[in-house]
Amino acid sequence: MRLRNVKGSQELITDNQYTIQADGAEPSDYKGLWNKNFFHNNNPIHIEIGMGKGQFITTLAASNPGINYIGIEKYSSVLVKAFGKRELLGTDNLLFIRMDAENITDFFAPGEADRIYLNFSDPWPKDRHAKRRLTSRQFLERYDVILSENGFIQFKTDNRMLFDFSVEEARGAGWCLDEVNYNLHKHGPAEDNVMTEYEQKFYNLGCPIYKLTAHRQK
Repeated sequence: MRLRNVKGSQELITDNQYTIQADGAEPSDYKGLWNKNFFHNNNPIHIEIGMGKGQFITTLAASNPGINYIGIEKYSSVLVKAFGKRELLGTDNLLFIRMDAENITDFFAPGEADRIYLNFSDPWPKDRHAKRRLTSRQFLERYDVILSENGFIQFKTDNRMLFDFSVEEARGAGWCLDEVNYNLHKHGPAEDNVMTEYEQKFYNLGCPIYKLTAHRQK
Protein backbone atom coordinates (compact mmCIF):
# COMPACT_ATOMS: atom_id res chain seq x y z
CA MET A 1 0.00 0.00 0.00
CA ARG A 2 1.37 3.39 -0.98
CA LEU A 3 1.90 5.75 1.92
CA ARG A 4 0.44 9.25 1.71
CA ASN A 5 3.00 11.87 2.57
CA VAL A 6 2.09 14.23 5.40
CA LYS A 7 3.46 17.68 4.68
CA GLY A 8 5.79 18.88 7.42
CA SER A 9 5.96 15.50 9.18
CA GLN A 10 9.73 15.70 9.68
CA GLU A 11 9.40 19.08 11.36
CA LEU A 12 6.56 17.81 13.54
CA ILE A 13 8.70 14.89 14.68
CA THR A 14 11.64 17.16 15.47
CA ASP A 15 9.42 19.42 17.58
CA ASN A 16 7.54 16.65 19.40
CA GLN A 17 8.70 16.24 23.01
CA TYR A 18 7.87 12.54 23.09
CA THR A 19 9.73 11.57 19.92
CA ILE A 20 13.35 10.77 19.15
CA GLN A 21 14.58 11.14 15.57
CA ALA A 22 17.19 8.37 15.19
CA ASP A 23 18.75 9.91 12.10
CA GLY A 24 21.52 12.14 13.34
CA ALA A 25 21.15 10.95 16.95
CA GLU A 26 24.06 9.50 18.90
CA PRO A 27 23.10 5.90 19.87
CA SER A 28 25.32 6.01 22.96
CA ASP A 29 23.02 8.68 24.40
CA TYR A 30 20.21 6.12 24.51
CA LYS A 31 21.64 2.61 24.62
CA GLY A 32 21.27 1.23 28.13
CA LEU A 33 20.00 4.58 29.41
CA TRP A 34 16.28 4.56 28.62
CA ASN A 35 15.11 4.06 32.19
CA LYS A 36 17.75 6.24 33.84
CA ASN A 37 17.70 9.26 31.53
CA PHE A 38 14.27 9.22 29.90
CA PHE A 39 11.71 7.40 32.06
CA HIS A 40 13.51 8.06 35.38
CA ASN A 41 12.50 4.74 36.90
CA ASN A 42 13.39 1.05 36.77
CA ASN A 43 10.16 -0.24 35.25
CA PRO A 44 10.16 -2.95 32.54
CA ILE A 45 10.52 -1.76 28.95
CA HIS A 46 8.13 -3.00 26.25
CA ILE A 47 8.70 -2.12 22.59
CA GLU A 48 6.32 -2.12 19.64
CA ILE A 49 8.06 -2.24 16.26
CA GLY A 50 5.99 -0.82 13.43
CA MET A 51 3.55 0.98 15.72
CA GLY A 52 1.59 2.68 12.93
CA LYS A 53 -0.96 5.20 14.18
CA GLY A 54 -0.36 4.20 17.78
CA GLN A 55 -3.71 2.78 18.92
CA PHE A 56 -2.18 -0.40 20.33
CA ILE A 57 0.73 1.08 22.25
CA THR A 58 -1.13 4.09 23.63
CA THR A 59 -3.89 1.81 24.91
CA LEU A 60 -1.32 -0.38 26.65
CA ALA A 61 0.50 2.61 28.12
CA ALA A 62 -2.73 4.02 29.54
CA SER A 63 -3.64 0.68 31.12
CA ASN A 64 -0.18 -0.15 32.50
CA PRO A 65 1.49 2.91 34.07
CA GLY A 66 4.09 0.65 35.71
CA ILE A 67 5.56 -0.33 32.33
CA ASN A 68 7.66 1.88 30.06
CA TYR A 69 6.65 1.71 26.39
CA ILE A 70 8.65 2.66 23.32
CA GLY A 71 7.03 2.73 19.89
CA ILE A 72 9.26 2.39 16.84
CA GLU A 73 8.02 3.55 13.44
CA LYS A 74 10.02 3.87 10.22
CA TYR A 75 7.72 6.23 8.34
CA SER A 76 7.36 9.84 9.43
CA SER A 77 3.97 10.27 7.74
CA VAL A 78 2.59 7.39 9.81
CA LEU A 79 4.24 8.28 13.09
CA VAL A 80 2.82 11.80 13.26
CA LYS A 81 -0.70 10.35 13.27
CA ALA A 82 0.04 8.92 16.72
CA PHE A 83 0.86 12.30 18.25
CA GLY A 84 -2.74 13.18 19.03
CA LYS A 85 -3.24 9.94 20.96
CA ARG A 86 -0.02 10.57 22.89
CA GLU A 87 -1.10 14.08 23.85
CA LEU A 88 -4.29 12.68 25.39
CA LEU A 89 -2.42 10.05 27.40
CA GLY A 90 -2.65 10.67 31.11
CA THR A 91 0.60 8.85 31.91
CA ASP A 92 4.27 9.61 31.25
CA ASN A 93 5.40 6.13 30.20
CA LEU A 94 5.47 6.29 26.39
CA LEU A 95 8.09 7.50 23.94
CA PHE A 96 8.40 7.16 20.16
CA ILE A 97 11.44 6.64 17.93
CA ARG A 98 11.47 7.39 14.20
CA MET A 99 13.93 4.76 12.99
CA ASP A 100 14.46 1.63 10.95
CA ALA A 101 14.26 -1.43 13.21
CA GLU A 102 17.38 -2.80 11.52
CA ASN A 103 19.28 -0.47 13.86
CA ILE A 104 17.56 -1.56 17.05
CA THR A 105 20.70 -3.02 18.65
CA ASP A 106 22.41 0.36 18.23
CA PHE A 107 19.86 2.05 20.49
CA PHE A 108 19.11 -0.71 23.04
CA ALA A 109 21.58 -2.53 25.26
CA PRO A 110 21.68 -6.32 25.72
CA GLY A 111 18.80 -7.39 27.95
CA GLU A 112 17.29 -3.90 28.14
CA ALA A 113 13.82 -4.82 26.83
CA ASP A 114 11.36 -7.24 28.38
CA ARG A 115 8.84 -7.59 25.55
CA ILE A 116 8.62 -6.85 21.84
CA TYR A 117 5.31 -6.49 19.99
CA LEU A 118 5.04 -7.00 16.22
CA ASN A 119 1.59 -6.17 14.89
CA PHE A 120 0.46 -6.62 11.29
CA SER A 121 3.96 -6.13 9.93
CA ASP A 122 4.71 -5.61 6.23
CA PRO A 123 4.72 -9.13 4.70
CA TRP A 124 7.38 -8.32 2.07
CA PRO A 125 5.87 -11.04 -0.17
CA LYS A 126 8.77 -11.48 -2.58
CA ASP A 127 11.23 -14.21 -1.56
CA ARG A 128 14.23 -11.98 -2.16
CA HIS A 129 12.91 -9.60 0.48
CA ALA A 130 12.41 -12.27 3.17
CA LYS A 131 15.18 -10.92 5.39
CA ARG A 132 13.28 -7.62 5.65
CA ARG A 133 10.34 -9.28 7.38
CA LEU A 134 10.28 -8.37 11.04
CA THR A 135 10.01 -12.06 11.98
CA SER A 136 12.95 -13.20 9.84
CA ARG A 137 15.93 -14.90 11.47
CA GLN A 138 17.94 -11.75 10.91
CA PHE A 139 15.51 -9.73 13.03
CA LEU A 140 15.09 -12.52 15.58
CA GLU A 141 18.84 -12.35 16.17
CA ARG A 142 18.51 -8.64 16.94
CA TYR A 143 15.63 -9.24 19.33
CA ASP A 144 17.58 -11.97 21.09
CA VAL A 145 20.30 -9.43 21.89
CA ILE A 146 18.10 -6.77 23.49
CA LEU A 147 15.57 -9.01 25.25
CA SER A 148 16.01 -9.83 28.93
CA GLU A 149 16.36 -13.37 30.24
CA ASN A 150 12.59 -13.83 30.50
CA GLY A 151 11.71 -11.57 27.57
CA PHE A 152 9.58 -12.61 24.61
CA ILE A 153 8.05 -11.45 21.36
CA GLN A 154 4.36 -11.32 20.48
CA PHE A 155 3.34 -11.29 16.83
CA LYS A 156 -0.10 -10.84 15.25
CA THR A 157 -1.08 -10.78 11.59
CA ASP A 158 -3.92 -11.48 9.18
CA ASN A 159 -1.47 -12.89 6.60
CA ARG A 160 -1.33 -16.70 6.74
CA MET A 161 1.78 -16.99 4.56
CA LEU A 162 3.66 -14.53 6.75
CA PHE A 163 2.48 -16.35 9.86
CA ASP A 164 3.65 -19.74 8.60
CA PHE A 165 6.97 -18.17 7.65
CA SER A 166 7.28 -16.67 11.12
CA VAL A 167 6.59 -19.97 12.87
CA GLU A 168 9.23 -21.70 10.77
CA GLU A 169 11.78 -18.93 11.28
CA ALA A 170 11.29 -18.92 15.05
CA ARG A 171 11.66 -22.68 15.31
CA GLY A 172 14.65 -22.71 12.99
CA ALA A 173 16.35 -19.98 15.02
CA GLY A 174 15.94 -21.97 18.24
CA TRP A 175 13.12 -19.98 19.79
CA CYS A 176 10.53 -21.65 22.02
CA LEU A 177 6.98 -21.13 20.79
CA ASP A 178 4.70 -20.48 23.75
CA GLU A 179 1.56 -19.84 21.70
CA VAL A 180 0.62 -20.53 18.09
CA ASN A 181 -2.97 -19.49 17.46
CA TYR A 182 -4.57 -19.70 14.01
CA ASN A 183 -7.81 -17.93 14.94
CA LEU A 184 -7.36 -15.62 17.89
CA HIS A 185 -10.94 -14.30 17.85
CA LYS A 186 -12.72 -17.53 16.93
CA HIS A 187 -15.19 -17.18 19.79
CA GLY A 188 -15.37 -13.39 19.79
CA PRO A 189 -12.82 -10.78 20.83
CA ALA A 190 -10.05 -12.50 22.76
CA GLU A 191 -9.72 -11.62 26.43
CA ASP A 192 -6.73 -9.53 27.52
CA ASN A 193 -6.07 -8.57 23.92
CA VAL A 194 -5.59 -5.02 22.68
CA MET A 195 -6.56 -4.56 19.04
CA THR A 196 -4.67 -2.46 16.55
CA GLU A 197 -6.47 -0.41 13.89
CA TYR A 198 -5.79 -3.14 11.32
CA GLU A 199 -6.87 -5.89 13.68
CA GLN A 200 -10.22 -4.23 14.33
CA LYS A 201 -10.75 -3.80 10.60
CA PHE A 202 -9.98 -7.43 9.76
CA TYR A 203 -11.97 -8.72 12.71
CA ASN A 204 -15.01 -6.78 11.51
CA LEU A 205 -14.56 -8.38 8.07
CA GLY A 206 -14.53 -11.85 9.62
CA CYS A 207 -10.89 -12.54 8.76
CA PRO A 208 -8.92 -14.86 11.08
CA ILE A 209 -6.18 -13.25 13.13
CA TYR A 210 -3.03 -15.28 13.74
CA LYS A 211 -0.91 -14.88 16.87
CA LEU A 212 2.30 -16.31 18.22
CA THR A 213 4.42 -15.65 21.26
CA ALA A 214 7.97 -16.94 21.54
CA HIS A 215 11.02 -16.66 23.74
CA ARG A 216 14.67 -17.57 23.43
CA GLN A 217 16.28 -19.44 26.26
CA LYS A 218 19.19 -17.37 27.60
